[in-house]
Amino acid sequence: MFTTTGSRGLYKAPLSKSLLLVLNGLTVMLTLLPQYQDLFVYHLQAITQEHQVWRLLCARLVCLDIKDSFCSSLLIYNFRIFERRFGTRKFASFLFGTWCLSALMDFLLAEAFQFLFYYEVEELPSGLLAPVFSLFVPFYLSIPRMPVTQVLGRIHITNKSLVYIVGLQLLTSSPFMWLLALSGLISGGLYHSSVLRLQKILFVPIWVSRIGQYILEPVFSSSQPTSETPLGMGATLDVQRQQRMELLDQQLLLAEYNEARTNARQQPQSGLLQWTRLFPSLRHRGQNRVPVQPRPQPQAHQSTQPPFLDNSPVAEEQVARLVEMGFSRIDALEALRASNNDINMATNFLLQH
Repeated sequence: MFTTTGSRGLYKAPLSKSLLLVLNGLTVMLTLLPQYQDLFVYHLQAITQEHQVWRLLCARLVCLDIKDSFCSSLLIYNFRIFERRFGTRKFASFLFGTWCLSALMDFLLAEAFQFLFYYEVEELPSGLLAPVFSLFVPFYLSIPRMPVTQVLGRIHITNKSLVYIVGLQLLTSSPFMWLLALSGLISGGLYHSSVLRLQKILFVPIWVSRIGQYILEPVFSSSQPTSETPLGMGATLDVQRQQRMELLDQQLLLAEYNEARTNARQQPQSGLLQWTRLFPSLRHRGQNRVPVQPRPQPQAHQSTQPPFLDNSPVAEEQVARLVEMGFSRIDALEALRASNNDINMATNFLLQH
C-alpha cells in the first residue's frame, strides 16, 4: 500500500491528474489505432540522422506499452505528494527541467554504450519515463522512512518499499529501460542539487503557470474530501495518518488476542509437538520456577518489580501500548525485555504464548 502520500486522492494535484488522464488516454487510443503508433516510436537514429526532432516531443510523452503506462501511472500517483508540498509550478518545473536534461542524457548514454560495447542503440521505450525515474531522487532524499512491518523478523518493510518495487518492475520491463532510468536519475540529481543553477534556467514561467491555473486547473482539479478535516501539509499529515493506522492495528491485535484466548480455552493444542509444554505461557512461568529464599534487604532499597524480572531498561511508551492492548504490565515488561524493546516481536510473543 502507498502509505507516504495520505488518503486524499488527487486533491491539490491537478498536474498529476492531468498527466494520468491525458497520457493514459492517448496510450489507450494508440492501442486501438495501431497505424499511428509509428509516430510515437522513440527512434534515436531518426532523430539524429533524419532530423525528426518532433519525435522527442511525441515519443517522450506517450507510452506505447500498456504495462509501462500502468507502472508509470502508479509512480506519478504516488509522487503527487511533491505537487502538494511544493506547489504545481515547482512540480511542473522539476518535470520540465528533468525532461530536457534527460533528453540530452539519453543520447550521451547511447553513444557511450556504443563506444564501450560496440552496440548501437536504435530505439528506446516511449513515454514520460525518464522524468518519472528522476522523481526517485527527491523521494529518496526528502520523504522520511517509517517502518510498517517485518518479514521473517529481519527484513523491514517501510512506507517506501512498494514504490521501489513498482520502480523495479518498470525497470525490468524492457531491455534498454535501464538507460532511461540512469538518465532520469542523473537528471534528477543534477536538477535537485541545482548544479550550474539549472533551477533558474529550466523552469516554467509565471505566465505559463497562470494560463494553466485559469484554463487547465478548473478542468482537472479535484474537490476536497468531505470526510477529512483540514490538516497541515507535509510530514505532519504523514505522522497523523501513521498514528491512526497504529490505533487501528492495536484494535485488531486486541481482537485477535481475545479470540485466540477464547479458542485456547475451548480446545487443546494439536500437532506433533505440544509447544505449550515446551514454552509455557508468561503468566505461568513464575510458578514453574524453583522457589528461592528471599535475601534480607534494607527497607529503603526494596523494589516494586517482581524478583524474576531483569533490570534491563524498558521504554515506558512500549509498556503503555501493550497494556492498552489488554496485556498485564508484568507480561509486557518481560516480553519487551526478552525482545530487546521491539514492540512488534513483543506483541507477537504475547499473542502466541
